[in-house]
Amino acid sequence: MINNSQDVVNAMHLVRSTKALIQNLREEGWDKLLKNVTSFCEKHDIEVPQFSASYVARQGRSRHQKDHITVEHYLRVEIFFVTIDKQLQELNCRFNDQAMELLTLSMALVPKDAYKAFNIEDICTLVDKYYPMDFSEQEKINLHFQLQHFIVDARQDSNLKNLSTMQELCTCLATTKKSEVYYLIDRLLRLIMTLPVSTATTERSFSAMKIIKTRLRNKMKADFLADSMIVYIERDIATSFSSDSIIEHFKSLKERRAAL
Repeated sequence: MINNSQDVVNAMHLVRSTKALIQNLREEGWDKLLKNVTSFCEKHDIEVPQFSASYVARQGRSRHQKDHITVEHYLRVEIFFVTIDKQLQELNCRFNDQAMELLTLSMALVPKDAYKAFNIEDICTLVDKYYPMDFSEQEKINLHFQLQHFIVDARQDSNLKNLSTMQELCTCLATTKKSEVYYLIDRLLRLIMTLPVSTATTERSFSAMKIIKTRLRNKMKADFLADSMIVYIERDIATSFSSDSIIEHFKSLKERRAAL
């Protein structure tokens, strides 16, 4: 993500426009879709249902059906709207407003094009809203001044002014020892660059939890669940240990305790 920061910004714009287009399709796209489908069916001799006729549920549910709805209502509400709502729900789940704001604000630290995207207010907002526990109140005040000094220095320093990514910027700060001068900026850069790893690790953990804590294991205690998840998630490491080596390890622990 960090190496393609402009792609991230473009992706955020595409996500927003996609949400808007899908919502517009939900509100205004049914008539056009119905017209196109009807035209296609007539062209290929496919039977077109009577949309004004009453819809009858299948699989014996018609006996219990209290509301008399038309075929068009069923297709529009139960099929068309539901399908679109699921797509919007998936997009909102993966790209909610908070996540998109976090990524957008993070791009203010991208050094590409002579720090064109650099914005002190956005960076301070990023710290206040998403990293409040990583910076004290005094450090937040100092960060604002560090950013002012940094942008002047970066646009003049030959080592800093031709960088393109946050990864390059963080590396350059460490190499030139300027991470000691701009230590708050360095800390923020490292926090942002670990964001994809943190997100992926969290999603991986929840996926593992669904596999491990099944309906038959719903009474599993937290400690045992955590241990089981570590073994499952880090199974590549776990497979490098044999049963005999684990037994020997615990035997050695017992001998040490006996000696004490």
